[in-house]
Amino acid sequence: MKTTFTLVITGAAGALGQAVARHFLAAGNHVALFDQDETRLRSVFGTPPNALLLAADVTSAASVAAAIARVTQTFNHVDALVHIAGGFEMGEPVHQISRASWDRLMDLNAWSFVNVTQAVIPLMQAQRSGQVVAVSANAAREGQALKGAYCAAKSALQRLVESLSHEVRADGIHVNSVAPTTLDTPANRAAMPDADRSAWVPLDVAAQAIAFLATPQGAAVHGQHIQLGSN
Repeated sequence: MKTTFTLVITGAAGALGQAVARHFLAAGNHVALFDQDETRLRSVFGTPPNALLLAADVTSAASVAAAIARVTQTFNHVDALVHIAGGFEMGEPVHQISRASWDRLMDLNAWSFVNVTQAVIPLMQAQRSGQVVAVSANAAREGQALKGAYCAAKSALQRLVESLSHEVRADGIHVNSVAPTTLDTPANRAAMPDADRSAWVPLDVAAQAIAFLATPQGAAVHGQHIQLGSN
């Protein structure tokens, strides 16, 4: 019988990943933290109890499968997946998008979701329960100038979330996303020093919204995208 809540967080070394990880670690949960660079993870988190720090490339099925195998060997089960890893970049006008930039953003934001759920969903199906939360973006709602590939990739992620939700809800699995506007991170403050930050989303607020969906408290929510912040 399970006695602890076990969570996998991708993109854990980023600003939002850190906020979500610390939220769950503070509550005494078992947390597996994935990022591309294990050294970066250790520089951010040190060696906290109840945490497993693993390098994983979310665009590689083999890399993710190996990392999830480590999680199950250590914690025996996975109750929730929070998929934060992704990527943003300003791009070309739609009629000038390169195949390289298109593939890069689709891989990071959409295909990565397929990769991580391929490794995690069978575990949740076997235990007949689980929560999956993806981090999308408000940009998924509509196209924006010079963000065509990014908007398309985040929109694709939302369609994958909806489809997976329909496919696995009968197995007791809940699949949703949060869609923030601009997050209030040090990087965004540095990049946009003169911006009005009144509508930005504080990291702790975003972490609390993710935590609601990633625990049984959010059991009534299926296939939704919770918008955080205002336009």
